[in-house]
Formats: sequence, structure tokens, C-alpha cells
Amino acid sequence: MAIEAILWDFGGVITSSPFESFNRFEEKNGYPKDFIRGINNTNPETNAWAQFESNQMSVEEFDAAFEEESHAAGHRISGKDVIKLLAGNVRPRMVEVLKRCKQDYKISCLTNNVRAGKGPGMSRSPENAAEVSAVMSLFDFVIESSKEGIRKPQPEIYQLACERMGVDPANVVYLDDLGINLKPARQLGMTTIKVLSQEQAIEDLGAVLGIEL
Repeated sequence: MAIEAILWDFGGVITSSPFESFNRFEEKNGYPKDFIRGINNTNPETNAWAQFESNQMSVEEFDAAFEEESHAAGHRISGKDVIKLLAGNVRPRMVEVLKRCKQDYKISCLTNNVRAGKGPGMSRSPENAAEVSAVMSLFDFVIESSKEGIRKPQPEIYQLACERMGVDPANVVYLDDLGINLKPARQLGMTTIKVLSQEQAIEDLGAVLGIEL
């Protein structure tokens, strides 16, 4: 079936990945590499991170809960320190592709985020917030886990995105940097692209759409 819509993850796709910030923080503080990701991947449906992204915890509650989880895993890290690492830098080349795709396709953003920082990109500075706001204005719809109360990889949030766009999942291509988030989309019938790098993602998207990007 013909592609009618493109669904984009935000962090790690439109912006640099927060995992890069996590790793820099870990190296600086002498923590094992990917320690923070490991905390977030433990009990992924019920842990502090999952509850924070689906707006079941306040910032203060997350701060304490994440500190408790990280301490149990061997290193005490406050949740607020992790929140500071979430905002990525906008990738200008990806924004160019976004604008090109907007000419012929419905485009929407599907992001797991938290109610911290400024706006959907969880920005930490006015400059970053302005950049993110400009990008968000390009999307037809922005679906945020912290507003909907559900999060990827719950199938309901992908179905919600399709309903908002008025398209069948079979007519959607979805880009995300996490395989766990791509699996439910693929099961619903979407064409999926795992983003390993900006260049690879753009090349793969062009191939799926049959256009030069």
C-alpha cells in the first residue's frame, strides 16, 4: 500500500540521542557505561522512568524513585540529574528532510517525554527551546506520552497516532532509534526504520518513499 504519512520519534531521530548525554555523564562521574539505560530497562513497564513518561509521577517523585532504583543497582544518581540530560541538539539535515517530506506526506511526531524542561523536547535553555518549537510547528500532530498517559511501546499510542492522522497503519512509515519501540508499530502494519545514524535514516527513508532526500 502507498505511504501516506511519516511518523517520527523525536529524541535520537530529529535531535541527538539523550543516550549520548547519559554516556558523557557516566564517563565524567565514573559510572559504568550505559548504567542509566540499564536502570530504565529494568522493569520497563513499571519503573520510575515508565511512570514519569506516562505522567504517573511528579518531578519530585521521579527524583526520589530513580535515586532509589539507581542506588539499588550500585550507584546513587538523582532523577533530577537525569532530567538535565534529556534535551538533545536539533539535527539541521533531518529538519530539511522533514520539510521536504511535508510537501507530499502527512507528518507527525510520536515521542515519549516527561513534564520537565520547556516543551515537547524537554529543553533546558531558551535557545534550545526555540529551535525545538520551530521544528514542532512543522508537524501535523505531536503525540506526547506525558500528555496522553500512555507511552511507547504500548500499542495504543501508535493506534492513537494513526487515528489523529486519519490513516491506516499500513500507510505509515515510522522512524525510531529503539527497536523495542519499532516492534509494536511493525506488528500493526507500519513500515519501520531503525535510526542508527542520521545519514542511514535519511537514506533508508528515501528508499522506502522512492524519492531523493
